[in-house]
Amino acid sequence: MIFCTCPDTDTAAAIAAALVDQKLAACVNIISGIRSIYRWEGKRQCDEECLMLIKTRLDRYQVLEEMVRALHPYEIPEIIAVPLEAGSAAYLAWVDAQVQDGV
Repeated sequence: MIFCTCPDTDTAAAIAAALVDQKLAACVNIISGIRSIYRWEGKRQCDEECLMLIKTRLDRYQVLEEMVRALHPYEIPEIIAVPLEAGSAAYLAWVDAQVQDGV
């Protein structure tokens, strides 16, 4: 599972579509209406963003990260991968079948 924030839903939808089309992600959920408070260039920032929850396989992470970096408007996009401890066997098999080693 990869977390990635975006400035708006249009940007997130474009990145999500590219990831799914290239079979780098099985599914991307886009959650709008989050507020991010962070420090950037020495100043505290507070921005409305949306969050992508990207379902993929670990072996596709590097290529996925490269694509997100290429498509993302932020200088340093948040791209954080967290391991899945457990999940529905059927769902995880579906994710595995959707994410392939190339198109």
